[in-house]
Amino acid sequence: MTDIPQAATPAFATTDLCDDNEPLLATGELRVLPPAFRAWGRHARFAGPVATVRCDDDNSMVRKALETPGQGRVLVVDGGGSLRCALLGGNLAVLAEKNGWAGVLVDGCVRDTAEIDACRLGVRALAAHPRRSDRRGSGEREVSVEICGVKIAPGDWCYADADGVVIADRALHPV
Repeated sequence: MTDIPQAATPAFATTDLCDDNEPLLATGELRVLPPAFRAWGRHARFAGPVATVRCDDDNSMVRKALETPGQGRVLVVDGGGSLRCALLGGNLAVLAEKNGWAGVLVDGCVRDTAEIDACRLGVRALAAHPRRSDRRGSGEREVSVEICGVKIAPGDWCYADADGVVIADRALHPV
């Protein structure tokens, strides 16, 4: 694998983002995901503009998205909360790292967690699952999704750290 420079992890805390932006919480311009996500990858804290995938037990579109230059973005995968198979594994995590993605948020499962933990990437998912997904070529990219009742659109900003995951309509920290 070619060692490409990685962007520095931005300095922020999700707690501070919530405290400093209470009016945005009230209007829905800042949204907090439920505390349902586990962390993997070497970056415990990550942030970036959102790209989206919606898929149903088929990670074909996840691969297509991660094959593109990430440019510090966060891929949000709406897997419908499925616990039937993994939508991200070690190979895709390495691909995401190589292509400059800041992180991946999966409303579903991951696998090959030791491989994911070795990547300079932030990953959040509901659980680990040993079964790989189907590969039917189905799914959608760059569409508005809903994760655990929270609406997320391409171009929103995702911030994740040890205290949780927040979604904002715009960047809330110096970039």
